[in-house]
Amino acid sequence: MTDNPPLCPPLLTELPYPVYFRIDDFAANSRFVSHSHPWGQLNYSAAGVMELSIDGQRFLSPPQYAVWIPPGLPHDAHIHQNVIYHSAYIDAPLCGDLPDKPCSLVLSPILKAILADFAERGLAIPATPADRRLADVLVDQLKAARCTRNYLPASDDPVLGTLLAELQREPGCNRSLVDWAARLHVTERTLARRCQRDLGMSFGEWRQRQRFLAALPLLEAGTPVQTVALELGYSTSSAFIAMFQRHSGTTPDQYRRQQGSRN
Repeated sequence: MTDNPPLCPPLLTELPYPVYFRIDDFAANSRFVSHSHPWGQLNYSAAGVMELSIDGQRFLSPPQYAVWIPPGLPHDAHIHQNVIYHSAYIDAPLCGDLPDKPCSLVLSPILKAILADFAERGLAIPATPADRRLADVLVDQLKAARCTRNYLPASDDPVLGTLLAELQREPGCNRSLVDWAARLHVTERTLARRCQRDLGMSFGEWRQRQRFLAALPLLEAGTPVQTVALELGYSTSSAFIAMFQRHSGTTPDQYRRQQGSRN
C-alpha cells in the first residue's frame, strides 16, 4: 500500500487560547510534512501508533506514552495504523517549567481523563471557567509527568549512522558489535565509544529499545506474539516477552488487551 499524500498542520499564526486542543482521526500510512511552530505540543495517540521524528530523534507514540515537543523544533510524523489523535498546543510562556527537549511522557490518569473528556465533547478551545480550570490542571500535570527513555536517538556519524539505518531496516538482525565493527572497518572499541558518545547508551541497549518500539505497531496490528518475537530476532517467545515487560511494565498480551479496550 502506498502512502497517502502528506498532511499539513493547521494554519495557525497564534493560538486562540493558551492551551488549545486538537482531536483528529488519521488513516494508516498517513504522513505529516516537516514543520515547526512557536508553541509546545503534546502528542497523544488514544488508539494506534504514531511515529514522530523530532530534531533528529525518533519517537513512537503508543497509548502508554505521550510525546512532548518543545517550541520551535522541526518535526514530522508517520501514522502506521489508524490513529485516534489528541494534541494539546501549549503557548510558549507556559512552557518554561516543561521539558526543554523532546521526550516521551507517562501520562497520569488525570491527564488521560482530561484529554478524553475534551475529545468526547469535541472541545478545542476551553471557553467556560470550568474548562479553563481543567486546562490549567493539564499543564500542571504535564509539569509533574515522568519522562520515559523509550525513544531512539540518532547519530550524524557516518559509520554509526550506517549501522543504525541497517538495524532500522532489519530489526531482527542479530549481528554482534564485533561483527558490525568488522563490517564497517572500525574497531569494536571505536564503535562502542561512538555509541556512548552519540546515543548516550550501549549498542545492546539501543537495539533492545528499537526492538521494543518495532514490536508496538506489530502488536497493534494483531500479529501473534511468537511471530513478533521471531521477526525481531528472538529465538523464543519468552525472551521477547521478558524484554517487552522490562520496557513497558506489561506483557505483549496485556498490552494488546489494553489497546483493544480503548478501541
